[in-house]
Amino acid sequence: MKNYIQDIERALYDVRDADKSIYKSDAGLTEEIIRDISARKKDPSWMLDFRLKSLEVYKKINLPTWGPDISELNMDEIVTYVKPNAAQVNDWSQVPDEIKNTFDRLGIPAAEKKSLAGVGAQYDSEVVYHSIQKRLTDLGVVYTDMETALVEHEDIVREYFMTLVPPKDHKFAALHGAVWSGGSFVYVPAGVDVKIPLQSYFRLNAAGAGQFEHTLIIVEPGAKLHFIEGCSAPRYNVTNLHAGCVELFVKEGARLRYSTIENWSRNMMNLNTKRALVEKNALVEWISGSFGSHVSMLYPCSVLHGEGARAEFTGVTFAGKGQNLDTGAIVVHAAPKTSANINTRTISKSGGAATYRSAVKVTKNAPFAKCSVNCESLMLDDESRSDTLPVMDIEGDEADIGHEAKIGRISEEAVFYLMARGISEAEARAMIVRGFVEPIAKELPLEYAVEMNNLINLELEGQL
Repeated sequence: MKNYIQDIERALYDVRDADKSIYKSDAGLTEEIIRDISARKKDPSWMLDFRLKSLEVYKKINLPTWGPDISELNMDEIVTYVKPNAAQVNDWSQVPDEIKNTFDRLGIPAAEKKSLAGVGAQYDSEVVYHSIQKRLTDLGVVYTDMETALVEHEDIVREYFMTLVPPKDHKFAALHGAVWSGGSFVYVPAGVDVKIPLQSYFRLNAAGAGQFEHTLIIVEPGAKLHFIEGCSAPRYNVTNLHAGCVELFVKEGARLRYSTIENWSRNMMNLNTKRALVEKNALVEWISGSFGSHVSMLYPCSVLHGEGARAEFTGVTFAGKGQNLDTGAIVVHAAPKTSANINTRTISKSGGAATYRSAVKVTKNAPFAKCSVNCESLMLDDESRSDTLPVMDIEGDEADIGHEAKIGRISEEAVFYLMARGISEAEARAMIVRGFVEPIAKELPLEYAVEMNNLINLELEGQL
């Protein structure tokens, strides 16, 4: 009898559309390619300069010597820009049928009608659909794609763009700075409470391509926002790359919840960078689900820059056969009386490797900082791997820092106990898995996105 939890049924996500793109850059990374992308996007001169400088930084920085093996990634074979055969519209009926059908299958329009205040949809390298409720624009809220923001809000973009994640940060931040395309721009004025979430969805359809969307969110003092991000791609027999960048600026007394479901295909290298700057008495909440990709390196970072700033990180990672998911969180306490909580669950099965990697730094400028880290790992068989790699760097002596970690396997005694009460072995094991992730999964915005809801339920469902 088989005694394992099945992988997610990916048929919904693995449907491939015929490649009808109207332009693809040459594979590889050269100055000519960067200039071509910039010209096609009609960048201002300062953005072209930024891209070229990022390329120079990229050439000088080595690949990371820690973490998962990413030697399979060959940038000479990656296409960095794919333009779909679709102009951006704000009327769903005007999206080309082959693209519209993909997002229809994933439930994006239905979710928008039921529970979203605005939606953006990116296909390959360009945003093809964007909408926002008029009542929010009347309040001064801006939610648009990055290219439009670069035209209509150039001063704001120039002030903030890649200042929190500079190209010199690491090799893939530099790559992003050189070839970024698409993404979301959100600006919430002071005191405005966006009560219904905004969502952006990123779909990479082209084989052998990369997606490099940039998300820039500015929440002014006292404002509130919940932003949801979803991602998926069909599976190919060649490597695809995702190296997006997220920059969040949470001003004094503001609150931002950032929810993400990473559901890339098993040929994807997911090397994403996310960072938040949190000011006085402000709060950032990260809700993160990592379920797809061949390799992931993802560590959302919260820089607690103002007195009383807070961060909450809640994450689930599920690594199956052929997956090496290296995920976690980073918190930098850089001001007095800052606090943070990190709470994660990782699951590995069928030889998958799940690593929790965190870094908590308390600077000398952060007396009375508090941080609690709790990470629990569950291995569903004897061929999988789970590692916990926390780092604590405490420079002051007035901090309250705690870390708790647990790694274990499904208890055969617990399975037997449930089976003795008439529950099948398959359901018994699934119940244990669902119970393990329940404290985390309940925080995911399932009520807002049909695609996310289906993903979580399928991933954690036990079948024999």
